[in-house]
Amino acid sequence: MFANFVIGGKKVRSKLWRLGTLYLVLVMLVSLVVACAPPAEDEVSFPIEVTDQMGRVVKLEKFPERIISLAPSNTEIVFALGLGDKLVGVTDFCDYPEAAQEKPKIGGFSTPNIEEVVALSPDLILATQRHEASIIPALEGRGLTVFAVDPQTLDEILEAITLVGDITGNEEAASQLVSEMSNRIKAVTDKTDNLPEAQRLRVFYITWHDPLKTVGGDRWHEELIVKAGGINIAHDLTGFPAISLETVIDANPQVIITGAGMGTGENKPLQFALNEPRLADVDARINNRVYAVSTNLSGRAGPRIVDGLEKFAESIHPELFKED
Repeated sequence: MFANFVIGGKKVRSKLWRLGTLYLVLVMLVSLVVACAPPAEDEVSFPIEVTDQMGRVVKLEKFPERIISLAPSNTEIVFALGLGDKLVGVTDFCDYPEAAQEKPKIGGFSTPNIEEVVALSPDLILATQRHEASIIPALEGRGLTVFAVDPQTLDEILEAITLVGDITGNEEAASQLVSEMSNRIKAVTDKTDNLPEAQRLRVFYITWHDPLKTVGGDRWHEELIVKAGGINIAHDLTGFPAISLETVIDANPQVIITGAGMGTGENKPLQFALNEPRLADVDARINNRVYAVSTNLSGRAGPRIVDGLEKFAESIHPELFKED
């Protein structure tokens, strides 16, 4: 115990006590800083092997300093983890955040220019399942490290973020981002999980209008609809199938949500849903329940997928999700 002394009739604590207290505070602060810092490379026994979302075992020699993204969703993940300064190349379609538009372009999503990728000397390339057949083998044949994320569900999107955090030494940032996204998802489902079946509205999601296309029950769009308190009328279909107008009319959707900003189509699916004469008698048209949600929110497997979920929830159950 630290001693107390009586000086001038008053009991005061010794300098030793104060110094001891200061020392403890400094120790706590240093411990906090160390806990929040990313792991140093000398704390990781490189090389390491990590399995990507395509089941491929990828060998990493170090944490990357030069990253190339082959998909807009991957680019958004990289920036969300605070790694924008390490991103040296993106596709022509990587437009978010704004800083992504200033990065060197390496071609299209499905057709990246291999020579331009090689010229940028990346030590990590983030790919997707779309690149499996030819792009990944071509890049690996040049001795480049390729890690693929291929999420098909909301949980797998969160897993993809965690994996990118792991292989870049940004586990803490990834954990925080996943926690924030999970909390926002829960904030939606807390209001919709207990809805009785009669209050779950029939939803028709339009990805394109000519030919008329939707999303099946095996895509994360189905989760967006269900978690938002709806029922996907195309639940029994798979992928991004064409659907007949007669099938849609028979299902009588109570809410129609259209993708917005798809390629050069802009809002053509929305205009179709609003103006197609044969849809005039479905409940969604009668009750003015036709909406547009940006495909950048609902269609990219990255952090903004939660924005998409919230937009779906506001469209399907506005009475539950009124803005403050």
